[in-house]
Amino acid sequence: MLQFEDVTAARERVDRTSRHTPLTYTYTFSSMTGADVHLKQEMLQRTGSFKIRGATNRIATLSPEALADGVVTASAGNHAQGVALAATRMGVDATVVMPEYAPLQKVRATRSYGAEVLLHGVDYDEAAERAREIEREEGRYYLPAFDDWAVMAGQGTIGLEILEDLPEVETVVVPIGGGGLISGVATALKGQDPDIRVVGVQAEGASSAAQSLQKGQRVELDSVDTIADGIATRSLGEKTYQVVRERVDEVVTVSDAEIAVAIVTLLERSKTLTEGAGAVSLAALLEGRFDYEDDETIALALCGGNIDMNMLSTVIVRGLAETGRYLRIKTVLPDRPGALESLSGIISEQEANIYAIRHDRTSRDVSMDDAEVEIDLETRGPDHVEQLLSTLEEHGYEITVLT
Repeated sequence: MLQFEDVTAARERVDRTSRHTPLTYTYTFSSMTGADVHLKQEMLQRTGSFKIRGATNRIATLSPEALADGVVTASAGNHAQGVALAATRMGVDATVVMPEYAPLQKVRATRSYGAEVLLHGVDYDEAAERAREIEREEGRYYLPAFDDWAVMAGQGTIGLEILEDLPEVETVVVPIGGGGLISGVATALKGQDPDIRVVGVQAEGASSAAQSLQKGQRVELDSVDTIADGIATRSLGEKTYQVVRERVDEVVTVSDAEIAVAIVTLLERSKTLTEGAGAVSLAALLEGRFDYEDDETIALALCGGNIDMNMLSTVIVRGLAETGRYLRIKTVLPDRPGALESLSGIISEQEANIYAIRHDRTSRDVSMDDAEVEIDLETRGPDHVEQLLSTLEEHGYEITVLT
């Protein structure tokens, strides 16, 4: 079992490559929730996530003989970058297997840090199978993404930093994929104060930890589906499951829509960019997934900021739509002069702003003398959306909401 002393011993090794990232008080989210909320900004870490900590600690504890043929690992992106940079700094050759659909930004960054990147499989688990084959074929040391005591100990140094910067912390909220991060953080926190509560958060589409704790045994999912690719794993590790079961107080889940809202809210209110996995802790707080007292001191681990730019644009639109600030509608108009003007006039009277209009006379779904129209709108919230739709329907328009 991972021990507190393992985490403290990792600190000096990890400090060779990682930064002590800021832990900042947020008035915005404190006032929104009634808690005393602080953000552990691990997205400002080298490589954009916490993964360099565990990779550094594992490589630093291996013998020269174990590293002679290099290391190999599998990752959805963040562990890949951590291993690549840590290995390069220590003069170790690294090969990284990433899923075929890994974000392009993460693939490019991993290569830029000096690793050879191979794309294989539809998710982390299939990439890991290929990495294990390379381990056997080339004699490389397989560096696990999470199910390794030294990796967990390295990630746990985040917990030590939180306690140094916020000794009065009462609850720490941590994302969970394979469980390496929360295992290390929980060990660091409970080792100094057993009363600190540790809450884990998963995406609903990758909820293996939540299901494992509920059923009392490690659960492996058939597949995962979430925008939070950094925590899109089918199961906890065998070792991390032991730690999570013993030291994590609660595991909750959030939807992709709620993750998108959290990403947008962080951008807009805190000027902070996170990836999906980095935003789940805030999503859980904003959605009230766990109980807390007024003025309870809560630290949220924002574990990464490596979001693909194409994904970011999609997430922003989804987040705005979920909060009633973006609306896409479809309707059918008579194909005659003035029809579109009448519709846009009603929209203008309701003080909604038109972003774009798509006018299609050739759709097979409408009659020859009609046209199908899609309109993208800027709105001011759920009440405004409801009022706008009600007014359009009162004027005889049949509206289909597309967002």
